[in-house]
Amino acid sequence: MTDTELIQGCRKEDREAQKLLYERYAPRFFALCKRYVKTNEDAEDVLVEGFFKIMTRIDQYTGEGNFEGWMRRIMVNESLMFLRKANTQPYTEEIVNLEYSDNYNVVDELAAQDILQLLDQLPDGYRTIFNLYVLEGLKHREIAELLGISINTSKSQLILAKKRMQELMRVQM
Repeated sequence: MTDTELIQGCRKEDREAQKLLYERYAPRFFALCKRYVKTNEDAEDVLVEGFFKIMTRIDQYTGEGNFEGWMRRIMVNESLMFLRKANTQPYTEEIVNLEYSDNYNVVDELAAQDILQLLDQLPDGYRTIFNLYVLEGLKHREIAELLGISINTSKSQLILAKKRMQELMRVQM
């Protein structure tokens, strides 16, 4: 069944189409949610909430753009909502004039599973900014608007996340 057929079925509240949509996308969206939240149980909760929103708001998908991208945005937003509810201040103060060399690229050095294990060890604020910037490809301005923080806070959190990941990587080697 194609995505178009699944969308049409879900709009008609066809249980089989909803089940197929969930089965097709749940594994990759679980991995996405797990990047933001630390425990499997919390990631499952976010996943379920995200799919609930997808199913109840599928009429809002206009057909423009990528359907998976539309669903992905819902999952990222659900993950961020979970973090906001769980921790009212996940971001530390903005650091000004922090010098940091960006010559080292952690992403190139590690396998995906290693990155996920390192992400699990980061504080929520670091992990969230790292995910949004490095893995989701958002700009600092977009992150700042999405999270209600300054652009400089986003930048400093990313620098600190990368620095912390380097430290964690050195410990594991």
